Amino acid sequence: MRIWALTVIFLVTALAIAVFLSPFASKFPDGLDWTAEKLGFAHKSEGAEIIKSAPMPDYAVPHVKNESISTSLSGLIGTTIAFALAVIVGILLRFKSGEQRGRNT
Repeated sequence: MRIWALTVIFLVTALAIAVFLSPFASKFPDGLDWTAEKLGFAHKSEGAEIIKSAPMPDYAVPHVKNESISTSLSGLIGTTIAFALAVIVGILLRFKSGEQRGRNT
């Protein structure tokens, strides 16, 4: 039971950071974009659609006009999805590990 309490604390902390601090993220390019601009190959990706329809392009939720709210929502959604995937992988690994232990005894 203690591990679940710790997990909930980490989840709430991550969600709070995603929702309340993401609108204050830097508007400057991230490391990859900055490097592409510095080395002169950023123009090669201009106009090229790699992903036809991204669910949240540029960390924004479609149809939400307020930029801060949109960014906060994308942080909330992204953090929730990442957490859910981590829990699913953890459960599968634990199940697999338990299955292996059962065969060895």
